[in-house]
Amino acid sequence: MKALIQRVTRAKVTVEQQIVGEIDSGLLVLLGIDAGDTESVADRLASKVTNYRVFADDAGHMNQSVRDIRGELLVVSQFTLSASTKKGLRPSFSAAKSPDLAEPLYEYFVARVGELVGVQTGRFGADMQIELVNDGPVTFLLEVME
Repeated sequence: MKALIQRVTRAKVTVEQQIVGEIDSGLLVLLGIDAGDTESVADRLASKVTNYRVFADDAGHMNQSVRDIRGELLVVSQFTLSASTKKGLRPSFSAAKSPDLAEPLYEYFVARVGELVGVQTGRFGADMQIELVNDGPVTFLLEVME
């Protein structure tokens, strides 16, 4: 399971010209779910995302988590993070979990992070437009495997 996290001052996701999720200071989380991912993997990634120290402390060092600053998450499903780009000029999505199995795991991840911080979401499987102000810019790819 992969989470591309971006520190933001604000972010929103729109589906069919309607805002479905919006946050101020926090993290935009693009979530990729691979074929072998489980609830155990989701638990570990949820802990990592919510505790990862990417926000500045009083000394200006990245030493605070989204929980520490009382920020929020905007979690958006992003199956293209599971793409293999090692060969050729077209991505392969064979490593991605099928949508019927990925959606419950996505919802599970959202529920887990929602126990720790405020969370907004996109709409699983929808054509979404995301607007964000990347703060820094600060972007990290977090991965957790079984």
